[in-house]
Amino acid sequence: MTGRLEGKVVAVTGAGSGMGRAFAVALAREGAAVGVIDLDADAAAGTARMVAAAGGRALAATADVSLRAQVVEALDGLVAEFGGLDVVFNNAGFNRPMRLLDVTEENWRSIMDVNALGCLIGIQEAARLMIAAGRGGKIVNTASIAGRQGYPDFAPYSASKAAVISLTQAAARGLAEHDITCNAFAPGVVGTPLWDRLDRDLLDLGVSERPGQAMADFGSDILRGRVATAEDITGTAVYLASADSDYLTGQVIMIDGGMVLV
Repeated sequence: MTGRLEGKVVAVTGAGSGMGRAFAVALAREGAAVGVIDLDADAAAGTARMVAAAGGRALAATADVSLRAQVVEALDGLVAEFGGLDVVFNNAGFNRPMRLLDVTEENWRSIMDVNALGCLIGIQEAARLMIAAGRGGKIVNTASIAGRQGYPDFAPYSASKAAVISLTQAAARGLAEHDITCNAFAPGVVGTPLWDRLDRDLLDLGVSERPGQAMADFGSDILRGRVATAEDITGTAVYLASADSDYLTGQVIMIDGGMVLV
């Protein structure tokens, strides 16, 4: 721990598991007070306990990021508890793969509502609080390699993550006058509950033939020679939350082990 985030208040959506949980713990170890926001109240509480066990401060909150009123309530609660808001990670997201020609309106809307609309709402509501406080801030969005290139069994997800990248650029331009930066990072294959579910879904779709094959196939071209763990991404998360990235805005950091070279 270096205390790079000492005195900062950071909100992380989708913090009940996977990357969000790893971020919450890593940010707290650097001195941040962390708002642990998740759709699953028990999962959020579990992450908050992990933060406390690591010597940090956390407040658990429940919110569906596609519902503005719930996001406002969660962020307002964090401000009331810790006295401000310096950094927001719009990390909540999910995927339900379907073959391209089978994608339904319901599948499209459910993924876009959480991944794209949820990101927009998170940007807007965080920025409103930061602007009112008058001390700037940082917004960090979770994109994906799927936002850089489309996958036929992940079409809505790919579109949603491309939207996250565009929203990141738009927010960087629109919020610069308020000393608010907006950046994103784009993971590839990360061993989290999301990928565990994807592996089962792709097996059910007949895309893969055995458990674990989907992740192995997707990860076969990773230059680093293995899929990522959530902890592989935390260094980038801390960097984007810290003063070290103050001059960075409107950018997408590819952290995929070398899957997509752009």
